[in-house]
Amino acid sequence: MLNHQSTILPREIHESDERSAFNRGNNQQSLKWYALHTRSRFEQKVHDGLCGKSFEAFLPKIQVMSRRKDRRKKILIPLIPGYVFVRSVLEAEEYHRIIKTVGVVRIIAFKGKPVPADDQEISSLMILDGTDRTVQNRAYMQKGDRVMIMDGPLKGLAGFYLRPKGKTDRVVVSVELLQRSLEVEIGDWALERVPG
Repeated sequence: MLNHQSTILPREIHESDERSAFNRGNNQQSLKWYALHTRSRFEQKVHDGLCGKSFEAFLPKIQVMSRRKDRRKKILIPLIPGYVFVRSVLEAEEYHRIIKTVGVVRIIAFKGKPVPADDQEISSLMILDGTDRTVQNRAYMQKGDRVMIMDGPLKGLAGFYLRPKGKTDRVVVSVELLQRSLEVEIGDWALERVPG
């Protein structure tokens, strides 16, 4: 009898482990990026607070030259001021832990329901994160050819093509959820049109 139980027990544990792994896999698939609106200049504090609560947080930054009178050096500033992204399944308990983080004003929502950000837009922001390329915040753009950068340090970045008269070629990365666009200087040789 003891032998019989010892052979069943490992199988039961194994099946239980499989269910746990399956549930973890499902949780991994249901994890979505959500945009959080923060208090002014609280982006880093929100990012650090979320990380301290074991959330995966993303604060895209860009390098700029500081504007101090006594010295000039490169510093990192938020790419999209007032916003931080958090990856979550956003169940009730997680929602409350996120929203109670110091500096969080609200989760971006539509008709009261939090709306996840597009994964490709987040991937593009991750590629831009920390870049020393000239990046400008712009009004949200809906028209233009969809392009992807195929070569160089920004390879894989998807956005819209824009070529102002008399200026260098530019790619605009739009984050529809936030109704914001970011413009990056790039040579057209590195771009490839993405079908619609």
